[in-house]
Amino acid sequence: MKNLGIFLIISVIFATSCKKQAKMTEGKVLITPPKATIKPKQLVKHGDVRVDNYYWLNERENPEVLAYLNAENEYTKAIMAHTEEFQQELFEEMKGRIKEDDTTVPYKLNGYWYITRYEKGKDYPVYARKKDTLDAVEEILFDCNEMAKGHSFFNLGSISISPDNSMASFSIDTVGRRQYTIQIKNLMTGEIYPDKIENTTSSSTWASDNKTLFYCVKDEVTLRSNKIMKHKLHNHAKTDEEVFYEADDTFNTFVYKTKSRKYIVIGSSSTLSSEYRILNADNPDGEFKVFQERQSDLEYSIAHYNDYFYIIANNEGATNFKLLKTPEGATTIENWEDVIPHRENVLLEDIEIFKDYLVVNERENGLNNLRIMSWNGKEDYYLPFESETYTTYIGNNPDFDSDVLRYGFNGLTAPSAVIDYNFITKTKQIKKEQEVLGGTFKKENYESKRVWATARDGVKIPISLVYKKGTKLDGTSPLLQYAYGSYGHTIDPSFSSVRLSLLDRGFIYAIAHIRGGEYLGRNWYETGKLQTKLNTFYDFIDCSKYLIQQNYTSEKHLYAYGGSAGGLLMGAVMNMNPELYHGVIAAVPFVDVVTTMLDETIPLTTGEYDEWGNPNEKAYYDYMKLYSPYDNVEEKYYPNVLVTTGLHDSQVQYWEPAKWVAKLRELKKDNNILLLQTDMDAGHGGASGRFESLKEVALEYAFLLDLEASYGQ
Repeated sequence: MKNLGIFLIISVIFATSCKKQAKMTEGKVLITPPKATIKPKQLVKHGDVRVDNYYWLNERENPEVLAYLNAENEYTKAIMAHTEEFQQELFEEMKGRIKEDDTTVPYKLNGYWYITRYEKGKDYPVYARKKDTLDAVEEILFDCNEMAKGHSFFNLGSISISPDNSMASFSIDTVGRRQYTIQIKNLMTGEIYPDKIENTTSSSTWASDNKTLFYCVKDEVTLRSNKIMKHKLHNHAKTDEEVFYEADDTFNTFVYKTKSRKYIVIGSSSTLSSEYRILNADNPDGEFKVFQERQSDLEYSIAHYNDYFYIIANNEGATNFKLLKTPEGATTIENWEDVIPHRENVLLEDIEIFKDYLVVNERENGLNNLRIMSWNGKEDYYLPFESETYTTYIGNNPDFDSDVLRYGFNGLTAPSAVIDYNFITKTKQIKKEQEVLGGTFKKENYESKRVWATARDGVKIPISLVYKKGTKLDGTSPLLQYAYGSYGHTIDPSFSSVRLSLLDRGFIYAIAHIRGGEYLGRNWYETGKLQTKLNTFYDFIDCSKYLIQQNYTSEKHLYAYGGSAGGLLMGAVMNMNPELYHGVIAAVPFVDVVTTMLDETIPLTTGEYDEWGNPNEKAYYDYMKLYSPYDNVEEKYYPNVLVTTGLHDSQVQYWEPAKWVAKLRELKKDNNILLLQTDMDAGHGGASGRFESLKEVALEYAFLLDLEASYGQ
C-alpha cells in the first residue's frame, strides 16, 4: 500500500506538470512532454562501454516507472485530444463493417459438429457443439463473455476434447503475458474441476484413456517452454509427473496428438533444429521414443498415416524442404525416402493427409499454391489462382476419410472465404465469405498489384500494393508501407476490412516482402538474418525509394509501420534514413537488441541466438550494435512517431520502447510529434476484446490521417 501511495503521488505530479506547462500559442495547445530521469549506467562487454541513461526503466514494480508510463499516456492523450471525436468516428466505422452476430463454418470431429460464434454487442466468442447433425440441440462449451467478466484482459488459449467427448481441457490468460492456466470441464455435468495447472503454454492433449492429459509448462523467469508434464484426471496438479525436460536453453518444447490419433508427440525446436519423441496414445504411461535425434541445421516435422510417418525436412541440402516418408518402426533419418524431392524454386510449407489424397501447400515466386496428389499416382494438379496479391492456406481438416478439402482464400481486394473443394467432383463450394457491412465496400472499386523494387545489391524485392480506384498516382497520395522481415515469417497480401478506413481516405497500402521472411523461399530468410540482417533494413528503405521514384507517393506523404521485430525494422530505418518518412508507427517494438540479447533471463533471448546471433561472441555483438535502434539514436531530425507497448508484454518487454522514446526525446533535434502509448492491462497482442482492439487501430489511423491533413498537398 505504501508503494501504491507513492505511485499515485508521482502520477499526479506528472499529470499536473503536463497541465501546468500547457499554454496557448497562436490558437494551439503546446504541451511539454514528460522527461524520464537520466540515471547513467555503464554496460561493458568485449571491452566496449555503452552508457544507458534509462536502464532503470526496466524496474516494472518501481512506482517512478509506472508514473512515467502513465505520464506518457497522459501526454499522448493530450496531444491527440483534438482527434478524439475522429477516433470515435473511425472506431464506429471499422466496427460497423464487422458482422457482430457471426459464426464460423462448422467442422465435424469424432461425432460432433463444432461451432464458434459471436453475439451482437459482445467482445468474446462462444464455443459450442452439436451431436451428429447441425439440427441437433446446441451444447455451449464455453461462453467467453461470461468468463471474461471482472478481467480487464481475457484470452481463452485452446480447448482439447477427450476422445470419448466427455471432458474438455481449456486454458485462460487474464494478464496478457501468455502464461496460461489449464482446467478441466466435465461436459456431461457442466462442472469445472477446481484443480488448476498454472504457467502453461495453453495447449494440452488427451491420451486415448480419457483420463491422461499431457501439457507444457514454462520456466518461471524466462518463460521458455521447457517441460512436458502428465496429469491424471482428478489428481492434484502437484502430483503431475514430468515426462520430458528440455535442457538446452536455445530450444522450446511442445506436445500434440497426430491427426491419426495414434501417437502423442513431444516436439523440441530451435530456430535451426528440430527433434521429436513419440508415444502410442493407447499407452500413456509408456516411454517416449526419439523419432530422429536433433542435428545442427536439421529441421523437420512429422505427420502420421496408416503405417508410415510423413516428414517435411531440409536434410541433404534441401534448403526449401522436401517431403519424405518412413515406416513406423524405422523412424531414423537413414530410413527416410523421398516422396516429393527438393526443388530450388519451390518452398514446401505444409501438407494435409486424406485417405485417398495428399494436399501440399507450396510457395513459388512468392505465391501460395495448393497441390492435389492422389495416393494411387493417377492425379497430380494445382488448384487455379489468378491474382498476384492473394493468400491461400489449408484450413481445418480433422477427418482422414473426407473427400473434401477445406481451405481459405483472400486477397488485398477479396474478403476472406472458407471453401470446400471436392476431390471426386472437382468442384468447389464457398461455405462462407466474410461480410463487409456498411454498404460501401465493393471489390471492383479497389485495385491491387505486385511491383518489384531493385535493392542496392541488385536483388529484386516484391511489393504488394492496394488502393481505391481513382487514387492519384502522381506522388501526392499518402502511402503506408508495412513489413516484418524476421524469423522466416511471411506477410502474405491479405484482406482487411479495417484497412478500408485508410484506403477510402486516399491512402495507398504497401506490403514490402523484404528479406528475413520466406516470401521468395528459404534463402530469402537466410539472407536476412544474423550477419546479413542489414539486408532487411536496406530492402525496406530501397522499397521506399522505389515507391517515391515511381510517383506512388513522396517523402512528404510516406508513412511506415511495423510491429515487434517489425518495430525493430522501424527503429533501424528511422536511424538510417529518417528523411524518407513523414510518420512512423512502431508497435511493441524490439529496439534494444544488444542489451536484450545479452540478458538470458528475458523471455525468448536464448532461443533466438540463431536469429540474431549471440552477442557474447564479439563478432555478433559488433554487428548487432551497427543496427540496434536504441544504441544508434543520434542528435538529428526524426519523423513523427507513435510507439505502442503493453506493460505485461512477454515477447518484447515494455521497457524497450519506453527507453527508446526517452532517448529520442533527449536527442532528437526536431519538434515533430513523439508519442508513447502503453496499455497497462495487456501484453504483446494488445487488448483482448475483438472491438476493444479497434480503439488501438483508431488511434494509429487518427495519428496518420491527422499528420496527412496537417501537412496538406
